[in-house]
Amino acid sequence: MPADPPIRKNAAPVRPQLRWRLRVMCGELNAIGPGKIELLEAIQAHHSITAAAKALGMSYRRAWLLVDELNRSLKEPAVETAAGGSGGGGTALTPMGQRVLALYRGIEAQAEAACRDDIKRLLATVAREA
Repeated sequence: MPADPPIRKNAAPVRPQLRWRLRVMCGELNAIGPGKIELLEAIQAHHSITAAAKALGMSYRRAWLLVDELNRSLKEPAVETAAGGSGGGGTALTPMGQRVLALYRGIEAQAEAACRDDIKRLLATVAREA
């Protein structure tokens, strides 16, 4: 039997929030999902898989495996890397990566807008001290 959550003393009430977990599955493969989208955003911001992984609190290996899986899942790669050296190297989203990111976030925004009233009602059912 799971333990009861700890009782929060002297803490501000936690405000419930909705989190979307949209995934595109191809058989058992999670081709596109929230973790890969967050990683694409971090790569876009940092221009580096290493820096993106660090910003997300994940290992470089985990980030690299997610990028590799995403690139193999799509019709065209989402991320391209340049080897290091005197010029530096780096990582960038391809046009496909930018498209996937924009489509994913756009779908989330449209879904949230379409369901705004129901989302408010659903969140209102959650105890703020849970």
